[in-house]
Amino acid sequence: MNPLLPIALTDVTPSQETAVPHRPNILVVMADQFRAASLGVVGEDPVHTPHLDALAESGRVMRQAVSGYPVCSPHRAMFLTGMRPYVNGVTLNVNSESAQDGVGLRDDLPTWASALRQSGWRTGYIGKWHLEAPVDDDERFGEGRRDDGKVWDAWSPPHRRFGFDYWYSYGAADRHLAPHYWTTDAGREDRVDVDQWSAEHEIDVAIDFVRDAGDEPYALMVSLNPPHQPFDQVPDRYRAHYADLDPRALLNRPNVPHRTPIADEAAVIARDYFAAITGVDEQVGRLASAVAEQNTTRPTVILFTSDHGMQLGSHGLMYKNVPFEESMRLPLIVHAPDLVPAGECHTVLDSLDFAPTILGLAGVDARDERMVGRDRSGVLRGAAEVPATDDDDATVYTRYASRSDPGSVRGLRTRTAKVVATWHPASGLRVQFFDLAADPYEMDDSPQHPRAAGLIGRLRDELERAGDEWEGAAALAGMLSPLT
Repeated sequence: MNPLLPIALTDVTPSQETAVPHRPNILVVMADQFRAASLGVVGEDPVHTPHLDALAESGRVMRQAVSGYPVCSPHRAMFLTGMRPYVNGVTLNVNSESAQDGVGLRDDLPTWASALRQSGWRTGYIGKWHLEAPVDDDERFGEGRRDDGKVWDAWSPPHRRFGFDYWYSYGAADRHLAPHYWTTDAGREDRVDVDQWSAEHEIDVAIDFVRDAGDEPYALMVSLNPPHQPFDQVPDRYRAHYADLDPRALLNRPNVPHRTPIADEAAVIARDYFAAITGVDEQVGRLASAVAEQNTTRPTVILFTSDHGMQLGSHGLMYKNVPFEESMRLPLIVHAPDLVPAGECHTVLDSLDFAPTILGLAGVDARDERMVGRDRSGVLRGAAEVPATDDDDATVYTRYASRSDPGSVRGLRTRTAKVVATWHPASGLRVQFFDLAADPYEMDDSPQHPRAAGLIGRLRDELERAGDEWEGAAALAGMLSPLT
């Protein structure tokens, strides 16, 4: 037993209306900034991920999993609630600056965790949270103030854990080799400091949670910070796989402009980024083995994913929060041999869809009316996929304006095409179109493409249906008049 593990979980009485027989365990593992191209069995990056590959080969791989807002806090808020950013309150990354504008997960919102807890599951959260708006004391007791002048890390009080009873977590701290945590009953001043790589330590804690669960159903989310920056904070043992690769082998996507400063920097980062991914792979393998060793007849759904990807030099960019595939596409493996057949699935699943889909996999019908995401559990279980031509097989891309960037973006992505509309108060509206089937690396921006007008119209209709009061909506609607 890990001596740092918090006290026993709170007992929960199952709801007689929502309890279902043979309730599966739900185990969600989210790695921060892990792009789909780095999932070895389906991606192109030169990564070594044998454990995830094995999980994928015996599980179901969603090839069209997408982050509709590819940056940490907004995706996580949608992931937990199934609610749009303007509803859940997380329209930007949560830090001390954005908190001044009221950004933060709103009190008392239902989540898939609270629904499962009410239905009899034991719930737990381990690792990075990044949904709590910092207060003044968080600078003192958390990570501190960063060089950008902002406080990112924050303690979450018990009433703001959104359905998770067991707690071994922190807000947003980038010290992978010296992490800290707040346990279930710890106050803000009572953090636990650890001398261990964060991903390894959090999997240790998760394995203890799984072993202590017995035969009662549990719902556990493990949120690993690697492979997020700082990239050099990764154990040396994972670097050997990438030491001898040259820049073009490391960055093999054709949209990377080699022999430029950004590509040179990306090549240096890529060695450590891929090393961290190999480390995450090893830790997920340990956790999956612990699940397999449990003496229980209860099935366990293992869902591995991330919150967003990263550019890593593609299109001359390094990080995320842009509407390119390197940032938007997510790895998603759903492993549940008794419930989910192995194979690949090509139906689109986005940030909003995770919450209702997790509830669907658990067999719980407890949707709040604000949870607007789509339940893809039927498709995961082997039902017919949504046709690529169906309006339901699309996702909306979102980026809100911030203090540092007054521009805002909305987009619509289907399996085969993407339209991106960028509004800037000074320069007005810019629209881009990419044919993802013919141009998967988005190297040809063709706003006059014959399909562009139809997708622009679908984007306008979706924004109206969602009640999204985007600043560029009027200009987008005006653009459609000469096109239709």
